[in-house]
Amino acid sequence: MRNIIPSPAPITPEHCAAQLQTLGAQIRAQRKALRLSATVTAEAAGLSRVTLHRIEKGEPSVTMGAWCNAMAALGMGLLAQTGTQAPPAAEADRTGWIPARVALADYPQLRALAWQVHGTDTLTPAEALGIYERNARHLDMAAMPAHEQALLEALRLALQPAANAGAGDAV
Repeated sequence: MRNIIPSPAPITPEHCAAQLQTLGAQIRAQRKALRLSATVTAEAAGLSRVTLHRIEKGEPSVTMGAWCNAMAALGMGLLAQTGTQAPPAAEADRTGWIPARVALADYPQLRALAWQVHGTDTLTPAEALGIYERNARHLDMAAMPAHEQALLEALRLALQPAANAGAGDAV
């Protein structure tokens, strides 16, 4: 088996290196704010833990795709702009977006339904959908905040087709 050595870092101007280090620090801060381990985040992004660590350090030799995967796993987006543009004021459309871990504190009805869950403040998306589905009769869709309705819909779209894939074949 052949050892694969990472590509050497390209020659990067100081201002570009500083921007990458700042972006890497923002990625790390978001991961920490979500209370996610590097291993969980890397798995969600389809990366190795070492590659995620290199991204968080701002290394320019990591592929742009890896940077984008890491940011997407943390609910972040990337926006290129010229130096004269102001950042957009509107929040990005997160339709269909699913977090790597679902924070119970952010979703009031899920938190109420997950009363029996102890020792954790977050759930995997599959665990969250399972709690929603098992307790559907207790959901108050009219009182559910829009962001929680969006999460529930995204979980159903992403996770139910996989569970029901074999059910339609038995006709």
